[in-house]
Amino acid sequence: MSHNRAGGKFVPVIVGTDLNAYHMAASFHEAYGVKPHVVGKVRMGFTHYSTIIESVTLVENLDDAGIFVDALLDYAAQFDAETPLVLVGTNDHYVRLIIEHGEALKSRYLFNYPSEDLLNTLQVKEAFYPLAAQHGLDIAETHIHRVGEPVDLEISRYPVIIKPSNGVEYYRNKFEGQEKVYRVYSMAEVREVVERIEASGYRDTLIIQDFIPGDDTYIWDSVLYLNTEGRAEFVNFGQVVLQEHEASAIGNYTAIISRFNREVMGQLKDFLEAIGYTGIANFDLKYDSRDGVFKVLEVNVRQGRSSYYATQQGHNLAGYLVEDLVCGNRGTDCVFVDKDVLFSVVPKYILREYVTEPTVKQDVTRFIREKKFGNPLHYAGDRSLLRKAWLAVRAARYRKKYANATWRDKLTD
Repeated sequence: MSHNRAGGKFVPVIVGTDLNAYHMAASFHEAYGVKPHVVGKVRMGFTHYSTIIESVTLVENLDDAGIFVDALLDYAAQFDAETPLVLVGTNDHYVRLIIEHGEALKSRYLFNYPSEDLLNTLQVKEAFYPLAAQHGLDIAETHIHRVGEPVDLEISRYPVIIKPSNGVEYYRNKFEGQEKVYRVYSMAEVREVVERIEASGYRDTLIIQDFIPGDDTYIWDSVLYLNTEGRAEFVNFGQVVLQEHEASAIGNYTAIISRFNREVMGQLKDFLEAIGYTGIANFDLKYDSRDGVFKVLEVNVRQGRSSYYATQQGHNLAGYLVEDLVCGNRGTDCVFVDKDVLFSVVPKYILREYVTEPTVKQDVTRFIREKKFGNPLHYAGDRSLLRKAWLAVRAARYRKKYANATWRDKLTD
């Protein structure tokens, strides 16, 4: 249990056991010295061996709505009714369950997420892209195709990216060779991918979108916090240095270097404030060198697994939640963050070997030299020897993972 600055007590409860969950645990521990409680479905090394986590409780079928709500309310019963419980989800499905069952959960938990209507608009890309364009955000040329209907599209150029509009529904229909994102080079390939997805039983829409050329360093990231009154308190901006290079994990960033672009940061802030968003938000963008424009790919209705770089910049995500939800302290001015940090969850040798873009490579080397580098998996407050051993094995595997990756070879095709 932790004391907040207002003198009260609170307990963080994190839903999920993955890398994102660990980063949030580290944020709470760093800000308040508190050890969060973790509730999840699967034991994972990120959180299992940690000494900064009070407990890890595994619940079978936690992702089932009925089980989820009962499990969290039962879990809350062990704490004094007057103790604020700060609830944080760490993946899209858990966040959706928290929002959909907010009325039941808010009897015992404090959390900050947007409304269910807004969640649906932002998570379903078919609805998100027109809304983004309406508010002046730039997006790539996009086609919407409903699976099960004839493929009748006029695509102006290839390659294109194919991805599900409804990721939660897509992953309910597992199939061999299922990927997060597909890149295809012809209409014949478009039809082939659509047929495979159709055979899985998925019947929602697919986004077929112009592929913006460029390697990992053309991908950009932004984290914001909008308080419970809908005002942005901070916005940052970062350039992706590397992402995971296994086809099933594309879009998971392994290293980010902080940047500053006041114009783009302002556009993202204004968009979220205009639509009435509340909570942590995480944008994915890609820089299009063909027209010099940053194009929005998606917004996550939660912190991303790499959003810890905001905490490294002095904008602790857990701190914003606690100050807002527990203490009632809300900022009136938005901070446009401009502080140099290099975030990474892969070993330095991976950065040295696989970052090839000259300017980024130069900055990575400089930031490491100037000690502006941080890997939160090696958070100093976590003293578990078992965890250190697990991390050593994980680090060794990364050389093989990157060496064997095929996605990287196609990035600049």
